[in-house]
Amino acid sequence: MASQKAFQPVDYLKITIFGAALSFLWPSLHTLIIPIRILEFVPEAQKNTYLGILTFTGLALAVLVQPVAGAISDRSSFSLGRRRPFILVGTLLALLFLPSIGLANSFISLFMGYCLLQCACNIAQGPFQAFIPDLVPAHKKGIASAVKNLAEILAGVIFVRIVAYFLDMYTTQGEESWMWLSIGFPAVVLLAAMVTTIITVEETPQTNTQSISLKNRLNAYRIDVKKHKDFVWFLVSRLLILMALGTLQSFALYYLRDVVQIENPAGAAGNLVVAIGICLLIAAYPAGYLSDKFGRKPIIFCAGFVGIIGIITLFFAKDLTAIMVSGGLLGISAGSFLPSNWALATDIVPQGEEARYLGLTNIATAGAGALARLIGPVIDFFNTRQTNLGYSIMLGICVLYMVAGSASVIMIRGKPVENT
Repeated sequence: MASQKAFQPVDYLKITIFGAALSFLWPSLHTLIIPIRILEFVPEAQKNTYLGILTFTGLALAVLVQPVAGAISDRSSFSLGRRRPFILVGTLLALLFLPSIGLANSFISLFMGYCLLQCACNIAQGPFQAFIPDLVPAHKKGIASAVKNLAEILAGVIFVRIVAYFLDMYTTQGEESWMWLSIGFPAVVLLAAMVTTIITVEETPQTNTQSISLKNRLNAYRIDVKKHKDFVWFLVSRLLILMALGTLQSFALYYLRDVVQIENPAGAAGNLVVAIGICLLIAAYPAGYLSDKFGRKPIIFCAGFVGIIGIITLFFAKDLTAIMVSGGLLGISAGSFLPSNWALATDIVPQGEEARYLGLTNIATAGAGALARLIGPVIDFFNTRQTNLGYSIMLGICVLYMVAGSASVIMIRGKPVENT
């Protein structure tokens, strides 16, 4: 339940800074670091396949870990609160596993390190996501979701471009120190964000909480479909739209390298992230505000339409300028979708199970990321039949995802659900 204490503007930042750090870490890894590391271990013609396998497995683990961490968090009674102990432990484990990305000397070692890192981060992320329903008054959830996304976007725009610079130096000079800077910088930001969250966020310790049994841990994945039908349709819509965005993010570096034939694809991918991020920033807060005023669904419909136009623009793009225009449209789409969609989630999750159900949104979030990666073998298969045909098929599938995801929102009809 949202806190009855007056919620101040600075409180929005306190409950979002850790999410911003995660939103710096994962785009750096998925868009830049992992694709470049994979090129060092696998055949050129199979790079999309190996990238898809690695990230699919890691994100599938995220789908499994996050709801359980959220369910345990909901029933915990630590003096530090229900959420912060998990953020502390998950972050420390993540900092332990993150160096394995740089130390890897084969695809298998890279694969294992990445999967362990996914598990660690999702121990923290599931409970963290419950800060908005826990602490934010109902009439401010749209704005809180917008601030959350703004903070995450800013981290991506500012910091990911720096990582792209480090990786450009790594690929051109071949010095390992640049790779370690690329990995170490997100680690420092994540540690600082965790410490800030632990110190500044105020939680009221829960009493009379029940311990969670093995059976209940397995029930962490259970959704009462009949009672929470709106939540199921929410998951379907979020899954499909994020699959479109995740596919584009995952294979952006290879697309720029193979189709547009950019000489320094890491730097170009970084510039693209900046273009998308700027447009995300422009769209996110107005979208959150308008979703409070006019409802969540109209904003999500508009986001899907703009996303479709952005993908079509990308299909016809032949140079970096056109790529940036497409990125801008996709940024507006994502910036409109993310806060309105997350506000919708906080509207419909059952009271008393906020962290578990918001952890279950990771079925759509990480699930979308995982499923998006499965197109990697498809891209490689059709690319061997005709130059870059696989990338064209990829874009067509992304359009279908956007259309179906936007249409699914129509099925969300009921009022916010409460436990009885």
